[in-house]
Amino acid sequence: MAYTDEGAKEVFLEAKRAYHDRGMMKWMTGFFLSDHTAAMKKDKTERAKVNEQKPQMYTHEIEQVLEHARLKSRPVAIQLEQLDVEGKYLDDITGMIRGFDELGIYIDDQKVDYDEIRNVELYDWKKWSELK
Repeated sequence: MAYTDEGAKEVFLEAKRAYHDRGMMKWMTGFFLSDHTAAMKKDKTERAKVNEQKPQMYTHEIEQVLEHARLKSRPVAIQLEQLDVEGKYLDDITGMIRGFDELGIYIDDQKVDYDEIRNVELYDWKKWSELK
C-alpha cells in the first residue's frame, strides 16, 4: 500500500495523539535526582558535624590573645558561648580584627560582644596551594 503525503500526515498525527512524549522531562528527572541526592548528602554531613567545646577562658586571657592578634595583624578564631537548637556549639568566627569598642570587637564584617566569647585563639589560614 502506498501512502500519499496526506495519508502520511494522518498516520503521524494519529500516532502523536496515541503516544505522549514527555520530551526533556524524562531527561530532567535524572538531573533533579542527582541535585536532590547531593543536597541530602550535604545536609547529612552538616548535621553530623560537631564543634567540640573549647575550654572557657578568663576575661584577661581573652584580652591578651585579642591584643596580640591586633598588634601582630593575625587572624583569630572565636568560639561563642552560644548553642544551636540541637545543643551544639556554632562554627567558630574566623577572620581579622577590623575594630573594637567598649562592648566588643569587629571580625571582618561581624560584631562580637566581649561577654559572648567563650574561647579565642590565633588562627592560621590554610593556603589553597597547601591543601591536599
